[in-house]
Amino acid sequence: MVEVIKKDGTKEQFDPEKIKKSIAGAAQQADIPEERKEEVVYQIAGIVIPLLEGKEEIDTIDIKQAILGELDKVEPAVASAWRKYEEGKSKIG
Repeated sequence: MVEVIKKDGTKEQFDPEKIKKSIAGAAQQADIPEERKEEVVYQIAGIVIPLLEGKEEIDTIDIKQAILGELDKVEPAVASAWRKYEEGKSKIG
């Protein structure tokens, strides 16, 4: 059972669906064809989720870095959309 350590130090059970939703959200913001969005979610989740499932604990920042690292290789437009979203969030907060 993998535990995710959030920014505030709290822990929660790892949920692979959250990774898929995060990738899908970034893909939605990127200007890529609809069928490509689904491919990207499936491809990245298929790489990142097995890596994480082998751990006992992982920080959210490490999850994000793993996802972005793969997105940079597979679909840089989605990685860029993710980073823009993160920048916007940090300006608000």
